[in-house]
Amino acid sequence: MMTPRQKKQRQEILSVAHHDHEKALNAHAFFKVHDHAIGEDLVQDTYMKTWKYLVKGGKIDTMKAFLYHILNNLIIDEYRKHKTTSLDAILEKGYEPSVGNTERMFNALDGKAALLLIAKLPPTYRKVMRMRYVQDLSLKEISLITGQSKNTVAVQVHRGVEKMKELYGIK
Repeated sequence: MMTPRQKKQRQEILSVAHHDHEKALNAHAFFKVHDHAIGEDLVQDTYMKTWKYLVKGGKIDTMKAFLYHILNNLIIDEYRKHKTTSLDAILEKGYEPSVGNTERMFNALDGKAALLLIAKLPPTYRKVMRMRYVQDLSLKEISLITGQSKNTVAVQVHRGVEKMKELYGIK
């Protein structure tokens, strides 16, 4: 057990340490965790752990080094904590969840269905449709590859689209 004199002496040691190092410790903690409130809590925990160590009769040679050592360990513990963030906190920071990606999803599904339908087209249309809509080639590029005129390719693409509409049930 501590005598009243020892208790007062340890309180003075901690008070001086708090006065001398609190601002620097808070700045260090904020720099590491990027949150003032958490940083201040970590610094207060640092002083609490230091007090507990002093009460147990621990000896501290260099107070500043001891405080930073404790604080860095607490910061590491904070990093390791599983971070759960409430939806309210995320919304306050400006996150707005998208209401509907359904249109994008339907476009992707329609695209997959369209690829399957291209496979059911006659060979002449199938080739130009793949080049136009899967490989994203221009009519001019397709005409250079196939050796057909640009007009012929345009007609084949148009007829291919019409056939796909029939297969898809549009019209």
